[in-house]
Amino acid sequence: QVQLVESGGGLVQPGGSLGLSCVGSGFTWNSYAIGWFRQAPGKEREGLVCISSSDSPVYYADSAKGRFNVARDNAKNTAYLQMFRLNSEDTAVYFCAARYTDCSDYVPHYNYRGQGTQVTVAS
Repeated sequence: QVQLVESGGGLVQPGGSLGLSCVGSGFTWNSYAIGWFRQAPGKEREGLVCISSSDSPVYYADSAKGRFNVARDNAKNTAYLQMFRLNSEDTAVYFCAARYTDCSDYVPHYNYRGQGTQVTVAS
């Protein structure tokens, strides 16, 4: 059974930092690119960043460049999204998705996706 499970969401103050994790199981983790996306109420789903199966980051959103870092630990079947200098515009449900081999900023291109974790930026 394929699973992608995100964790690490929560409430953070403006200007703060937060780290998310994405753990995969049931598929050959090392062969998949892992993308991070977010969905805020009333807004379109946004592709943020992806880390390829060869461990190369690909940034899609200008809002993520310079503030978000992506990494993966293949030994743990885990991908990470580190977010800095958060603001209210970053409030959203964040989810990860897995795509065989290559990155994409289009969720339907991905083979699997998680349920997401809520990130709320507020004082």
